Amino acid sequence: MQVRIKPPYLLFLGDEPDVSHAKTAAGIAHWRPENCLGQLRMPGCGVDLGFPDMTPAEAAEAGAKTLIWGVAGVGGVIPEQWIPCLFDAVEAGLDVVAGTHSSLYDVPGLADAAKGAGVSLIDIRRPPAVPVGTGAKRRGLRVLMAGTDCVVGKKFSALAIAKEMQERGLKADFRATGQTGIMIAGGGMPIDAVVSDFVTGAAEALSPDNDDDHWDVIEGQGSLFHPGYSAVTLGLLHGSQPDAFVVCHDPGRKEIECFPGFPVPSISELIDLTVANGKLTNAAIRCVGISVNTSHMPEDERAHYLAETGERHGLPCVDPVATGPGPIVDHIVELYHGDAS
Repeated sequence: MQVRIKPPYLLFLGDEPDVSHAKTAAGIAHWRPENCLGQLRMPGCGVDLGFPDMTPAEAAEAGAKTLIWGVAGVGGVIPEQWIPCLFDAVEAGLDVVAGTHSSLYDVPGLADAAKGAGVSLIDIRRPPAVPVGTGAKRRGLRVLMAGTDCVVGKKFSALAIAKEMQERGLKADFRATGQTGIMIAGGGMPIDAVVSDFVTGAAEALSPDNDDDHWDVIEGQGSLFHPGYSAVTLGLLHGSQPDAFVVCHDPGRKEIECFPGFPVPSISELIDLTVANGKLTNAAIRCVGISVNTSHMPEDERAHYLAETGERHGLPCVDPVATGPGPIVDHIVELYHGDAS
């Protein structure tokens, strides 16, 4: 699934109180800052990505080409109070790109307004037709990000690991499975929008046969312990057939986000369950590292936590943003490529 998004972008942040539900905009701002011109915030918005605040008309006048729907609330719906911003963007001459489950074309009058303005509406979460998964073994190597919850850094970890691998001369590609990843990569598979019977097949299509020494670095979705999203996680795990996986974790989180009463699992619990389930399509599956979001920790506390967690599990433990994924890639190279670098 390839998409073409015209830069520069105006990032829509709505009135979200914190960055966890503006992860699409935050991800694009981190990985493609050169494409970001401004941000559109409504009253009460608690997110600031450091770009100038602009209306759609101001952004268009400054050269913006596209409004990126940078928020991802529960259920992927388009709240009623945000819809006028879509019309403002279209009327200003901006394309609109969104990864919501609700289609932009379902907003009454928006498609006609876009046609009249000569701009495009692009729904990222419109998967192509895919077959049912087969479980057949595919050539190549795969590493999947496995989260203890949603919004714990699976996308950031995959992007950082893929970049590190490429810089070392390894054959590697980032495989996007969510709206933000697809917007960053320009292609991928919106796994959580695929009908459940076809999720495994979609994951197989995302990561087809490749060279024996080639790595697909696959963005994870949800969590096997998530009461709402575990189904997509399991289908992605089976279809990806990962040789390796990396646990992604936020140590400050005690309960599954937005699902009170459901505790976040321990890293050990996630490793055990991922191995148990992953063996269905790859008996050799193994954990190769732990990637932790330590953004809320002081630097000295971060170093201690990463070292202690890594030692306890016998695995490299990193923060993909603060310290980089180097030790995890070192471990992958040692396990799968001998002395290659």
